[in-house]
Parts: sequence; C-alpha cells; structure tokens
Amino acid sequence: MQYKLVIFDWDGTLMDSVPKIVNVLKLAAKHCDATIPTDEDAKSIIGLSLPTAVAKLFPNDEDKWEALAQAYKTVYKEGDDTPTPLFTGANDLLDSLAASQVQLAVATGKSRTGLNRLMAETSTEEYFVTTKTADEAQSKPNPDMLNQILAITGMAAEDAIMIGDSLLDIEMAKQAGVAAVGLTHGAATRAALEKTQALTVLDNLTELHTFLLAEQHIDVKAS
Repeated sequence: MQYKLVIFDWDGTLMDSVPKIVNVLKLAAKHCDATIPTDEDAKSIIGLSLPTAVAKLFPNDEDKWEALAQAYKTVYKEGDDTPTPLFTGANDLLDSLAASQVQLAVATGKSRTGLNRLMAETSTEEYFVTTKTADEAQSKPNPDMLNQILAITGMAAEDAIMIGDSLLDIEMAKQAGVAAVGLTHGAATRAALEKTQALTVLDNLTELHTFLLAEQHIDVKAS
C-alpha cells in the first residue's frame, strides 16, 4: 500500500517531550497539593486534551482540576527546563517526505497555542498542510481529529497512515479506519504497542524513514 497522507502525533513521536510532560504533571500536582502520579500513569494520559487528562489522572481531586490544568500550563512554560528537542532523524524524514510530495499533517493532544509555539521554535510549520489540536477536536482516541484532516485534505482513510507513540494514537487511527505505525521512543512500551492493530512497531524515526520510503509505502512520485 502506498500512502498519500502521513499524519504525525507530536509529543513522543516527532518531539522528545515525554520526560518534560511527566515532570510538569508531577510539579503541577505538587503545586496543587494533589496526589503525585507515577511516571507510568503520567505517560498513559499523554495525547489526551488537557481537561480530559487532568480528570483521568486525578480522579480523586475533582475540586482541583481547574487549578491543576492552569498549573500545568504555567509550569510547562515557566517552571521546568527539561529540553524538548526533535527526535534524531525528524528533519531528514520530514524533508524526504516533503520531497516525495506526499501530504503531511499533525494530530496532537497539545493546544493550538502550544503546538504553534513549538512548531515555530523548531521551524517545522512549512512541512504540514494542516494540523489539528485538542482544542479543535474531540480528545483522542475519538477519531474526530483524523476525520477533520481527511476532510481538509480530500483523502480517503485508506490513503492515510497515522504515526504515533501512544495507545491513544493507534486506537484513534483504528476508529478512523486509518493504518497506523507505533513508535517505542515515546509514551507506550513495545509490548503494549504490539498488542494493538498497528501495521508495525518501530524504535525510532530512522526505522520509520526506511519503512515509509525505502520499503516504498510512500510513492516518491506522489502528488
């Protein structure tokens, strides 16, 4: 199958931001005197919209949900200096895909403000024909983001492939009828991803580059 549209998650897929998100969630919990989540619990909600993530991660602190969400936003921008570089190979992969004329998109649990800021910082805006965020669609794993992207690009579900690092990404793709690839360098483990219906599970973007281009899942003459 040769795909005409490649849809990326952001956190833990293109950007190495999972450690920062986990740390910020813990700091926000401490700030609000809420139960501090484990690393695994924190990773499990990455990809959800912030209100949904807070409600799921802090079920016994309902009276603090609004404060926790605000604390997360503040700490992420001002209270934590964990670096969030693009993963090794991200620019090479995006350059190669852009050269093949395949369409690229992003479906992320980040806010529009957050995604725009990080795309500007990493000079990646020009790669993508459209991006959808958690404040513009129903939260993952609902397929709303992918359905919107398909409608905007005019692509059929079978012409698209979703690249993600979380179980939410793979389930969202399944619900939208879109093929998916799981990456192990983000939120979910290989063991967990291999239990999903992902086409394949890969360890990094270099392997993804080979899978999409060298193995001809992308037509280099696509238009």
